[in-house]
Amino acid sequence: MQAKAFDTHLFKRILKYTKPYKFRYYGVILFAILLSFFAALRPFLLQITVDNYIKTASKTGLLIYALIMGIALLLEVISQFFFVYWANWLGQDIIKDIRIKLFQHMLTFRMKYFDNSPVGMLVTRSVSDIEQIARIFSQGLFMIFSDLMKMLICLIVMFYMNWQLSMIVVVAMPILVYFTRIFQRKMQMAFEEVRTQVANLNTFVQERITGMKIVQLFNREDIEYEKFKEINQKHNKAWIKTIFYNSICFPIADIISSITLGVIILYGGFQIINGNPFTTIGQMTSYTMFIGMLFNPLRQIADKFNEMQMGMIAANRVFDILDSDNDVQTDGEKIANHINGNILFENVRFSYFEKEEVLKGINLKVNAGETIAIVGTTGAGKSTIINLLNRFYQINSGAIYIDDQNINDFKLESLRQQIAIVLQDVFLFADTIHNNITLNNPAISREEVIAAAKEIGVHKFIESLPNGYDYDVKERGVMLSSGQRQLIAFLRAYLSNPSILILDEATSSIDTYSEELIQKATETITKGRTSIVIAHRLATIINADKIIVMDKGQIVEEGTHQELVNKAEGYYKKLYDSQFSVENNS
Repeated sequence: MQAKAFDTHLFKRILKYTKPYKFRYYGVILFAILLSFFAALRPFLLQITVDNYIKTASKTGLLIYALIMGIALLLEVISQFFFVYWANWLGQDIIKDIRIKLFQHMLTFRMKYFDNSPVGMLVTRSVSDIEQIARIFSQGLFMIFSDLMKMLICLIVMFYMNWQLSMIVVVAMPILVYFTRIFQRKMQMAFEEVRTQVANLNTFVQERITGMKIVQLFNREDIEYEKFKEINQKHNKAWIKTIFYNSICFPIADIISSITLGVIILYGGFQIINGNPFTTIGQMTSYTMFIGMLFNPLRQIADKFNEMQMGMIAANRVFDILDSDNDVQTDGEKIANHINGNILFENVRFSYFEKEEVLKGINLKVNAGETIAIVGTTGAGKSTIINLLNRFYQINSGAIYIDDQNINDFKLESLRQQIAIVLQDVFLFADTIHNNITLNNPAISREEVIAAAKEIGVHKFIESLPNGYDYDVKERGVMLSSGQRQLIAFLRAYLSNPSILILDEATSSIDTYSEELIQKATETITKGRTSIVIAHRLATIINADKIIVMDKGQIVEEGTHQELVNKAEGYYKKLYDSQFSVENNS
């Protein structure tokens, strides 16, 4: 959807955010009017000064009018200050509110939205696009209003002083407006292309920085460098277009302004020389100021329009996200204060992409307090089950129950408070270990964290780090090994005291020492609560109450370890034997 320079629908939406700041909003309008009045007053006073006091050599009158002009200038400066300051202040407050609303809205989206939306694009929308909206108020709307008011008042004063000279100016103005309008349309398209290329650039840089290890491991530096050059070149071309249009627009405006001034001076000058009382030297002097006050704003309106367009295009992109109701997670009404942990999947079908089913009619029952393991090859649908249990995605058909209650009936927040997950790829924030464990929850004390760490056997490991619990793990936890990150995730999950615990490939890529700690942590954390363990390493789930075997989105076997290995041609037995033989050979 292309944004218009004066899209009334968008304007109404943006102006709604001015309601908490009505005093400042109307204050900006008032100072814009005062600014226009005092600006037009100065040339008028100059004309009176020249004609009545300089020509007549009246020193007293000259001093009085010089003082009056000084006061008018001072009032104009004060009006200018409050106009600019309040307009910018208002713009920043508005984008603060929009940014908060946008982030709050994004927090409600399903995982599917983030799967399909590049990180760089979302960063652009949340930061630079919203920043552009502020320019609607600071450099666009109010500036255009101020300029138009100034031009209107100047024209009224000019026609009052000399309507004949004023007509020369009025004839020239439509020509300037015509050229301004042409370039405004060209600039709109150019600026939209700029925003698109900025988003592409952000997305590319974000992804490459995040995946820099892969880039370097596979010697992709030259290839990625060439790709970046190509995207950067497109961004450069888009900006050059805007520069080109600006470079044409402003000289044309200056030429028209200069020609108009020349015609007035030539015509008025000949009249004065010929002794015609058509005009005066004072009027001629004031008109040199008036023409600047009329044509400069008119010339700059094109630039102000550009700012408006940048803001409107950005607002359009931001509101597109705010209007994405289809991606918002649905919320129930029931509060899951405490759940026993009975889980039931009833003929559940699900697909990430249309016509590509990942789960094909899953029926699964987990009794409260049981530890079940889900095994299978990559892509079998193991992780999908836990994603659906947490309502990260919406199932296509079927139903999922916890304690005989459909999970869609629960409030999301209360449901997820009862479920803790330890993922294979643990995400840690650039913060201390303590804050990564508590996730900045003020209700969890340092003493509680230490007590929990001792219970699951990770206290000594944390204390061995520099600064212990205050150790800064840096972005994504790069200062810790994968095993150490897993231990932090275990402690985070344990501290939340969940009714249902999910371990997703928690021991897939860790060293022997970390595995021993994790095994101890697993035994402690799973005790007395419903636990779902997803694992490639079958040796870690031998003691599970029940093992679910999945293949191509279906459950093909289930039972205890002993029951499944006793099946001569069973799927699990083949998996176990092949893995056991590989481990023995290694």
